[in-house]
Amino acid sequence: MKLIVSYSAEPVGSHRTELCEHKGEGHPDSLCDSVAEAVSQALCAAYLRAYGEIRHHNVDKALLIGGRSRPRFGGGEVEAPMRIVIAGCADPLPAPAEVSELAKTAARAYLRSALRHGPDRFDIEAAIRVGAPQLRRTVVHAGIPLANDTSFGAGHAPCSRLEQAVLDFSSLLRGGEFRRAFPAAGDDLKVMGRRIDGEIGMTVALAFVDREVRSVDDYFALKAAMESWLTARLAEPCSVRINTLDARDAGDESGIYLTVTGTSAEHADDGQVGRGNRVNGLITPSRTMSLEAAAGKNPVSHVGKLYNVLALEMARALRVNIPELCEVSVQLLSAIGEPVDRPLLVGLGCCLEEGVALPFDERRLLPVVQARLAELPVLSMRLARGELRVF
Repeated sequence: MKLIVSYSAEPVGSHRTELCEHKGEGHPDSLCDSVAEAVSQALCAAYLRAYGEIRHHNVDKALLIGGRSRPRFGGGEVEAPMRIVIAGCADPLPAPAEVSELAKTAARAYLRSALRHGPDRFDIEAAIRVGAPQLRRTVVHAGIPLANDTSFGAGHAPCSRLEQAVLDFSSLLRGGEFRRAFPAAGDDLKVMGRRIDGEIGMTVALAFVDREVRSVDDYFALKAAMESWLTARLAEPCSVRINTLDARDAGDESGIYLTVTGTSAEHADDGQVGRGNRVNGLITPSRTMSLEAAAGKNPVSHVGKLYNVLALEMARALRVNIPELCEVSVQLLSAIGEPVDRPLLVGLGCCLEEGVALPFDERRLLPVVQARLAELPVLSMRLARGELRVF
C-alpha cells in the first residue's frame, strides 16, 4: 500500500463559488438507489440464513420507467403505472426462483415504507443472473475477501458551510414538522445549493400532492408559506425558491408541479441507480468524488461500495484525530484480485489549520488509515444490515 499526501492552500469553503445538491428519497434516481440497496440487504440476510455467509451479488443496475398521470385539484389519477426493473447478478438460494421473488418482495416493501402516496402504483421486474465464477470467488475466499474490481472511492471531511446547509435544509423538508404543517408536500424533492462569496441560496424542486391543493391560488399561497417557514428555521441565512418553473398564468394544473403520488416518476420522469447522491448524501462538484453507484453492490468485495464508504469514514477519523487538519480528502484505489484491506493507493489531500506550517509529520496519519482498513469486516456487516447510508 502506498500512502501519498498532498497539501492544498485553502479549504473549499473559501472559494468564491460553490455548488452542492441533494436528491430526496422520492426522487426517481433515489428510488432506484433505495430499491437496489434494499434488494442487496435482503440478499445478504437470506445468504446468512441459508449458508452462514454473504454470497456474491451485485444488483446495482435498476431503472425506473416513468408512468403517466392526470393530476387534478382535489385528487387525480395515475393512468399508467411506473415500472422498476432490477438487473444484476446473484448467487443462487436453495429454492430456484427465490432470488427474483426475494428481489421483488424487498423492492415492494421498501416502496411501501418510504412513499406516503401511491407506493403500489409501481410494476416491479427482476432480471438477475448468476455472476462470473472469478467474481463469485472474490466474496467466498479464505481470509480477507478480494477486490472484485479495479476502482476507486473518495470522501472528504468536514462538510463545508454550504454542504451542511444543504443537508440541514433537506432534513427540514423531510421532517415530520414540515410535513404536518404542509400535507401538500410530496416525497420527491431536489435541493440545489449555491454559495457566491458569503451568500447562500437554495433552489428546490418539490412535488405537490394534488388532493391537498384546491386551486392555482391555493398552490401559490402554499408555496409562499413553505418558503417563509423554511427560511425562518434555517441556521444559515439564505434565499429559498421553490418550483421556479411554475407558470401562474396557465390558470390550471398544467402550469404547476402537481402530482397524484408525490413523485415526478408518474410524469414520465425516469430514474437510474448511481445518478443521485454520493454516500455522504450529497452531490458535490467542488470536491473529489467517485461516480460509482454504491447502492446494490455487495458489501464484502465490491470496492465501488466499500471504498466510498471507507473513504468517507477515514476522512472523518483523520479530521477528528489530527487536529492540525482543517480539511481532508481521501482517495482509495483498488486492484482487482487483491485483498480489500490492501488498497493499491491511499491518497490524502490535506489542508492545514491556519498557523500550522509545513513540514507536517505525516507518520501520524498512517495509524489512522491502518485502523480503518482493519475494521473493513465490521464495515461490511454494518452495510449488510443497512446501518450505513450509501446515497
